[in-house]
Amino acid sequence: MNAPIPTPKLNTAGPAIDVKTVRSPGGVEAWLVEEHSLPLIAIDFAFDGGSSRDPADAAGGAYLVSGLLDEGAGDLDAEAFQGRMADHAINLGFDARRDDFHGYLQTLSSHRETAFELLGLALNKPRFDPDAVARVKAQVIAGLQRQAQNPESLCRNALYAAAFPGHAYGRPEKGDIDSVSRLEAPALHALTPTLLDRSGLRIVVVGDIGADELAGRLDALFGALPKGEPRPEIAQPLPIQGLGQTHVIDLDVPQTVLRFVGPGLMWHDPDFVSASVLNHILGGSAFTSRLFMEVREKRGLAYGVSSSLLPLRESAMLVGGTATRNDRAAESMTVIREEMLKLATEGPTEHEVEEAKRYIIGSYPLRFDTSPKIAGELLNLALRGDTPEFLATRNERFAAVTLADVKRVAQRLFGHPDLLVQAVGRPVGLA
Repeated sequence: MNAPIPTPKLNTAGPAIDVKTVRSPGGVEAWLVEEHSLPLIAIDFAFDGGSSRDPADAAGGAYLVSGLLDEGAGDLDAEAFQGRMADHAINLGFDARRDDFHGYLQTLSSHRETAFELLGLALNKPRFDPDAVARVKAQVIAGLQRQAQNPESLCRNALYAAAFPGHAYGRPEKGDIDSVSRLEAPALHALTPTLLDRSGLRIVVVGDIGADELAGRLDALFGALPKGEPRPEIAQPLPIQGLGQTHVIDLDVPQTVLRFVGPGLMWHDPDFVSASVLNHILGGSAFTSRLFMEVREKRGLAYGVSSSLLPLRESAMLVGGTATRNDRAAESMTVIREEMLKLATEGPTEHEVEEAKRYIIGSYPLRFDTSPKIAGELLNLALRGDTPEFLATRNERFAAVTLADVKRVAQRLFGHPDLLVQAVGRPVGLA
């Protein structure tokens, strides 16, 4: 009889990345990963706040600003600005996310002068020309009109509105047609200094640039931006409203889109690592999770189903969803709830825990195979309040998770599986 093939030992060493902290003469800090073997420079940065800084009556303002910063700045109108980017193969852009206002720059190091000049102009001297504002507003409104007929978008926006009524998280990140239509250049100018407040600024630079040069560049790019008081730390996570409720938006489509949310964990909760293993088992794995096997493989209820942990600055959720035939929507949610309850009462198997850990640890290097990926991963680390030292211990933390740890967290999160469920379609029997 052949002897069993031994399971190879898993390498838990973190990625070998040398991260330096660079501080400019004016006090602007950045993390730098020097990589001179390729003539590329990638910068990722984020200001604290994002769309959560939108005034209550001006939802979508941050998103509109993010689309306008590179539509003309300084002496360059939109056409000239975009033309210089194209001529030098510069990738520059902005995005208003729920908790931060994000920007990025990717350039050949030989074009660094032009790239840094354009970034500095976009941050410090945006124009908000009337024609640019009108054009970008029209693009945003056209997208919102499409979303108004899109079951996925309707479901996501309604879910957040029900989970966080009266809070910025409950408003659509891109606003709505009415709020965006009212936004004009003066309001956008007034909002921009709030969005670009460098008191919560995080910067990561990866590529063909040295620490001395970067230190000199940081002040020119970010040094003149306003700096207010950092936002206070969150004492208690914002509770999710509507748990145990099911809401339906009637839409004449053959499939029901289902989204659900339950309590999650904040980044620095001691159980977050164990909860990440648990979520991989529940619905985080594309082809081996319990939800995939039970909802798709065994019952053919849906093409895909998933779940994920979503820690926000002020709250934390477990979110998930699927799409299925209207007459099978109720059955799908029943199966999802049953699997969560099984994990709470019976726990996963030792094999499930070990396979989840193996995937989470083994796939981690794929997040660091390009300069933009490295910059993005490190920026996420900085936004969480972690330090680069996390990279050396991250895999060891996952390797140390035990079956007992995952069972305990399953009881904590799923022991009382009250979910807020949002459906769009014409589901049958979904109470």
